[in-house]
Parts: sequence; C-alpha cells; structure tokens
Amino acid sequence: MSRRQTTRRDFLKGIGLGATACAFGGAGAWQRLAHAGAGGANPFAASGKERPNILFLFTDDQAFSTVNVLNNPEVKTPNMDRLVKRGTTFTHCFNQGAWGGAVCIASRAMLNTGRFLWQCGGNDCGDYPLWGETLGKAGYDTFVTGKWHNREKALNRSFKTIGPTGGGMYGSKDSNAEENKAKGIVKDPYNRPRPGNSWSPYDKTLTGHWRNVDGKIVHSSKLWADTAIDYLGNHAKQSDNPFFMYVAFHAPHDPRQAPKKFVDMYPPDKIKIPPNYVPEHPFDQGDHKLRDEVLAPFPRSKKDVQVHLSEYYAIITHADYQIGRILRALKKSGKADNTIIVFSADHGLAVGQHGLMGKQNQYDHSVRMPYVFSGPGIEAGKKNDALVYLQSAFATTCEMAQVDVPETVQFPSLVPLLQGKTKKGYDSVYGAYRDLQRMVRTDRYKLIRYPHVNEVQLFDMKKDPWEMKDLAEDPKYAKRVKELDVDLRRWMKETGDKLELEAL
Repeated sequence: MSRRQTTRRDFLKGIGLGATACAFGGAGAWQRLAHAGAGGANPFAASGKERPNILFLFTDDQAFSTVNVLNNPEVKTPNMDRLVKRGTTFTHCFNQGAWGGAVCIASRAMLNTGRFLWQCGGNDCGDYPLWGETLGKAGYDTFVTGKWHNREKALNRSFKTIGPTGGGMYGSKDSNAEENKAKGIVKDPYNRPRPGNSWSPYDKTLTGHWRNVDGKIVHSSKLWADTAIDYLGNHAKQSDNPFFMYVAFHAPHDPRQAPKKFVDMYPPDKIKIPPNYVPEHPFDQGDHKLRDEVLAPFPRSKKDVQVHLSEYYAIITHADYQIGRILRALKKSGKADNTIIVFSADHGLAVGQHGLMGKQNQYDHSVRMPYVFSGPGIEAGKKNDALVYLQSAFATTCEMAQVDVPETVQFPSLVPLLQGKTKKGYDSVYGAYRDLQRMVRTDRYKLIRYPHVNEVQLFDMKKDPWEMKDLAEDPKYAKRVKELDVDLRRWMKETGDKLELEAL
C-alpha cells in the first residue's frame, strides 16, 4: 500500500476486506547501552524468535491517576488493569512540555523523534530519523491509525501502512443547530453545565467523537480499534515480518463523549471531588482562558467538576473497552506471545484540580501519565518509581528489537530499568510551557516558575502529592529553592531552552 492517508473503506480494501541507559543522572548524563541480547537470544522476544512485535496503545489527555488497579478505584479500566498486572508500570512518567496550547503536538513530536522539547523539529519533526521510520528500515512492518497531530510529511515518512487517521481533536457541533435555535434549544460543549444547555455526551447528532463512517455513526475509539483489529487479522497475521503498530486514540480528549451505557456508569453526584479542588486558580498561570479552560464556567463549582469527571471517566472506560477488543484480536492472531505492548498517553489533564480544566500547567495531574510495558522479558506486576519521560519509548523499543538507536535520539532507553540493571532514572525532570512556565521536579520536591507574573511555587511531593501547600515563601526552604533553580537552569541549557529568566 502506498504511503498515503486513506479512508476506512480504502484501507479495508487494501488489506483484503473489501468495502466493509544505566542511571540517567542529570539532564544529559545518560549512555546508550549495547543491544539487549547482543551475542545471544533476545530476552524481549519469544523463544525461537529474533525480534518481538511492538503494539503501542496511546490515549490522549489521560492523567496518571485514572487507572483502577494503580490508583483510582472509581474508574473502571479492566483491560488497562490487565496490562498493569502482566507488565511493569513506570509510576512517575512525564511529558517535557509544549511550545503552544496544543500540548499533544509537542508531546508527539518528541515521541516520534526521541528528542527534547526545543530540539525536536517542531510540528513537522524536522528531518530527524523517526520512530516508525527507524523500525521500518530495520525490517518491521509499520502501521498507524488514529491521532497523529504532526505534519503529514512526517506521517508518510514514519509508516509503511497508513490506516484512517485524524487531526488533533474533533470539535462537537450541533448538526441541527438552526432547527434547535428556533425551538430555543442550546447544545454547546463549552461553558457547561449551565441552565438551558442540553449538550449530551451520548447524543450522536453532536459530531465530535461521533464520526460518520460509510453512512454509520461510529465513535472514534471504535473506529481506531476496528482498523487495528483488521490489520491484526489480515496483514499482520499473514506476514513473516515483525510489526510495529501505532494505535492512537483521540479519547479521552474533549468533547468527552461516550455511549450512554458508559456514561451511566458514573452518576455525577457520586463522583469524588479531588482534594486539590478550588473554584479558581489563585493567579493567572498563563493562558488562563484558553479553549480547554472555558469548557466549564468560572468559578468552577463542585457540581461542574463532578459532571466533567463523570464524562472523563466514561470515555476512558469506553476506550478501555476498545483496547480490550484489540488485545483479544492480538491473541487470536497468534502473535500475542511475541508482542511487546506499550500503553501510555501523551500527557495528563486537570479536570477541576487546582481550579483548572486543561493540561497547560506543570502540576502532576497534567504533566504525568500512565506508562506500562508488558510482554516477553518484562517482569509482571512490577512498579518502578524512577523519574522517566514518555518519549523514551523510541529508544527502548529499538533496543528491545535489536535495532540501532539513531544518534539524534536524546531520551534514553528504559531497558536497564526494565531488566533491573539500575534502579535510578533521572535525578530530576524538567517541564516547560511556552514562555509562561518552567518546572523542575525531583522525587521529593517540585519548583514551578511563572515569569510572566513573577510567581514561584515549591511543593514537597512526598508529603503533599496533591500539590496543595506552597512552600516557596517559607524561609526554611530558601536553600531548597536556590538548589532547584540551579538544576532548572542546567536543564534549560541542556534542552536548548532560550527563555531568559531574571536572576534567581
């Protein structure tokens, strides 16, 4: 199949279905290890196999605290739970930030180049070797479906088979707006809940995740799962080559829509309010009224937060159901025993925490995400607390596949951590958002600077994981602030951050 974007009908026809590092230390102190299994059997492949298949399952806007078995009994995620039980979970995985409000663009550019935020080539990923491209040149059959959100040139370079894909988000619109307006009916996904607004997450006339596919209305998560299942049942099953499948859901990105039976699992009045709920953020953290933030009214009431969390959990559970379908298809294909599965998200989301709704901030709920590896050679049921970045997936899977990691890749392989050869990740992680926020976080403390309003925050992440008590003005922590500022500047230099902060 040519490297072009296809409709679902074209894709199905094309595959025969007709119309239907050791311790990383500081910012740059990591080393690339020799390939896993060099000179012997590959520990990440099934017995008798040279290289594993790789299935990358990727959600959008899914916070680390939304997987039942890990940390949130309120959310039903049986299939994500199974991956956790079968594999190793990195409990402190981060995204490095973004140069604009669409945080997912930067996250995905870093993911697919393996390079730091300010050095990854922007929306088109520059001319750097790409993740799928690298595996493809090494003999992998490479496939993508779902959300890409970088430029088409990079997409075409990355994958040999391109199924149906979609843009950054699917905005919800009332397809009967004129008729409803005459009746005094409003269905608006923003500034809700509010009196007179009857927008519903399971109203299939409101577009968004509800896609028209060959005349039928299908949720985006089901569409991407269907396409992945088709690939597993046909091309992947018939080919002797290992595969790399990149399956990227738009869920749970807003508009947070799901079938009614999933929404009904989460009555809003039963949803717990997060401990760090406040009606509004105490100061303008930057982009205070960005699109994500106006999804709910100002100030945010507890009822507002419950409604949005209800819909957030519902679309996560629906995505989890689709992931389960993919996993069953993988088993049916006969490829499961030789497949590394990586499950993660591009970043997290606030959904009412700290008075925020979006991800344009440096709190853990927005910069941290679930990160699970399962498959041959990976210890089951293990939790690893090392500080790591999502974007290490590129180097990690290459090492597992015994494929040379391009010299341009900056985020290190996690194989040493997965094999227990080291217990240490980064000494600290760095985060940035536009010219509005800079962050550095160790396993104990987090420092956030907001240069546009001359604000600074310090949190003790061991004693205060919900980031509720700011210690920056406490004289007892003055030395700690200075130490973290030194580390922040080191990170800024290492990553090529050009922001000029005043003397710290």
